[in-house]
Amino acid sequence: MIEIGIDSFAASPLAQEDRSRAINELIERMVKADQVGLDLFGIGEHHREDFLDAAPHMILAAAAARTKKIHLTSAVTVLSAADPVRVFQNYATLDLISGGRAEMVAGRGSFIDAFPLFGYNMNDYDQLFTEKLNLLLNIRDNEVVSWSGKFRPPLENQPIFPRPHQKKLPIWLGVGGTPASFVRAGELGLPLMVAVIGGETHRFRPLVDLYRRAGEKAGHAPEDLRVGLHSLGYVAETTEEAIADYYPGYKALFTKVGKERGFPPVTKAHFDAQSGFSGAIVIGSPEETAAKILRHSQALGGISRFTFQMDVGIPHEKQLKSIELIGKVVRPLLNKGK
Repeated sequence: MIEIGIDSFAASPLAQEDRSRAINELIERMVKADQVGLDLFGIGEHHREDFLDAAPHMILAAAAARTKKIHLTSAVTVLSAADPVRVFQNYATLDLISGGRAEMVAGRGSFIDAFPLFGYNMNDYDQLFTEKLNLLLNIRDNEVVSWSGKFRPPLENQPIFPRPHQKKLPIWLGVGGTPASFVRAGELGLPLMVAVIGGETHRFRPLVDLYRRAGEKAGHAPEDLRVGLHSLGYVAETTEEAIADYYPGYKALFTKVGKERGFPPVTKAHFDAQSGFSGAIVIGSPEETAAKILRHSQALGGISRFTFQMDVGIPHEKQLKSIELIGKVVRPLLNKGK
């Protein structure tokens, strides 16, 4: 069975007076996802004007009070620029509020805004993440922690509370395309969340194989080495409608991001290639979307989780409809075709 969910970066309207409405509409979409039987909803973390997800655990907690079954997760927690003690406390508290539905995807994020904001040096990029992940897992697995490192004062026989509702808070490792990150996840036996936002998804197969080999070599059971896939995507009644809804916002967003990073503007030909048979964007009718997710799963040697990221300026009512189609049509098709 492939778990299906939504990830959101809480896209921010330009006008300040519209931002409260945007946050509350996001929570409505999370409630809708719960009602139609989706497995999870994730909130990203950014520290820039374009997004409202600087404190994702707060949005997740608001949704926890209004939902019943859906799992609530970060997507991702920018661990390099955070205190692992506070991160654990925030998500342990979310787990208590939700009755054991909290999860976390720990990663480094695709933007670097958090580093100067919280006073960290980009030259310490990898060391920060390695050290903080080590501490987070130590806290997750032990109520009383003794630990020392380079970037944080040591802990000596320090009890850390609250403890979550679940015996072991689920922590996934979010990765892009760095081989060392895949190996790290395998060696630690952590489930892997692969963000593929461009190119062709099947090209990640060697990295996923690297993850599985590292995990098995470290003695972890194959069933514990779960792989999730996070992709840009959207579902409408027809593929033509899905493209018409999605492309304008996609073009605006990624042309803006590309300008920051020195990439050329988005073209329709580029989009068509990305949303085609093997491209990373998962968009179309319910039937076409389900078939593409199954192709991606087969290409990666089997996935256990898939999440759609549809924050490209699509109106709230259309996102609600897409979530309904994903829950009521795509998810059953995937379970039937697994």
